[in-house]
Amino acid sequence: MKKKSTAPAVADVTADARPAPARRNRQAEAAQAEAPAPAVAAVAAKAAKTAAKTAKPAAKKAPHKADKATAAKPVAPQAAAEPAAQAPATAAVKKAAVKKAAAKKAAVKTAAPASKAPAEPATDATAAQPAARKASRPAAPAPKRAPAPAPAPAPRRSVLPIFQIYFKEEQRPGLDPTFTPLDNAGRDDPLREFAVFERLAAEPALQRAPLWGALSWRFGQKTGLSGAALLKAIADKPGQDLYFCNPYPEHEALYINGWQQGVPSHPAFTELCTAVLKAAGLDEAELGAVQSSARFSACNYFVGSPAFWGAYLPWVRGVVDRARAALPAAVLRVLDSPLSDPKGLHAGSTYWPFIVERLLPLFLRQAGSGLKVHKIALPASEARMNVHLQRLREMKDMAHRSKSRWLYGCWLNYRNLYMLQTAGSAWCKRYLPKISATAFDFR
Repeated sequence: MKKKSTAPAVADVTADARPAPARRNRQAEAAQAEAPAPAVAAVAAKAAKTAAKTAKPAAKKAPHKADKATAAKPVAPQAAAEPAAQAPATAAVKKAAVKKAAAKKAAVKTAAPASKAPAEPATDATAAQPAARKASRPAAPAPKRAPAPAPAPAPRRSVLPIFQIYFKEEQRPGLDPTFTPLDNAGRDDPLREFAVFERLAAEPALQRAPLWGALSWRFGQKTGLSGAALLKAIADKPGQDLYFCNPYPEHEALYINGWQQGVPSHPAFTELCTAVLKAAGLDEAELGAVQSSARFSACNYFVGSPAFWGAYLPWVRGVVDRARAALPAAVLRVLDSPLSDPKGLHAGSTYWPFIVERLLPLFLRQAGSGLKVHKIALPASEARMNVHLQRLREMKDMAHRSKSRWLYGCWLNYRNLYMLQTAGSAWCKRYLPKISATAFDFR
């Protein structure tokens, strides 16, 4: 009898038996008893490979991680000793594992979209999942950018034609934006502001304006009043023909009128003013008259109606023209000289502007007696008034209202004592005799 074949023969028989599974199984069982261990191991490996090929396509496409590890892992030595009959069982186990892995993967795929849905609000905050907390938390609003600050409104130009006169370009930045700048450079008229008034009054547009005025470039500096405050003061007292103010209320307390206030500042002021008034046909006693503080004016800070300008400008022009026509040439030379400004505080002005600006109280008693006049209060200027100046002004005004010479004498003594303490004895010796009227009238 021939000997049975070795492992290569068994391998050939197995290869021939692939089309018939039953025959393959019987031959494998026959070879199991006599084949050496290496041949059994090769048959088991091929059987496992065949079983894996018969698995479902879904399992081939997505093998479980555990199966990949098993397939990659080499066959243990003890597995080679197992009977070849266990190969079908191994294939069945693998098939079941593949099915389980496919079912698990399908469950994961179906559960994944559900996890993306918004989570139900948890009853216990500590038990809620992070994803649920994130889904239920409202989105934080985008930070709002702070609005840019609105630009400051530009000061509104006055609806009334109020001009502010300047003579040099460096004076322009200090002008009040409420007023209309008026360049007066190169116009060297000896009457200064009065000449500007006459020029403006000839404008047809201003002749139809209800009110108009022209103020100095130092108006705000002297009065402490802004353009807006001036307009408000005018609006608070409507229907007047003249609005004016006095930036030096201390003069109202210390002098009986504006003429005497000019004595310490302008040399020979009383003598020259006396000559002008006489030449113009006016009462020279005006220079020593006690006047009310309500009509005291030291600057040409006027805002007036056509009625005021129509009366005031011709009246003043008449005074100047009559005086110039009647005065001697020697007096005119002094009046036209800068001797009136020994300290250089007024750009070498002549005497004429200082005479003209003190004519207002006299005009209001004569040609302007029928005009409505309002004097605007200046809080910043009033704040400079100490208690003595306040009492002196009250005393003088009370003497004027009552026409009491005794009360006037009380005011005069009080005033001289005050000047002695504030101005000094040298100043008092020089000027008090000239400004202490004993022969006077109340006007």
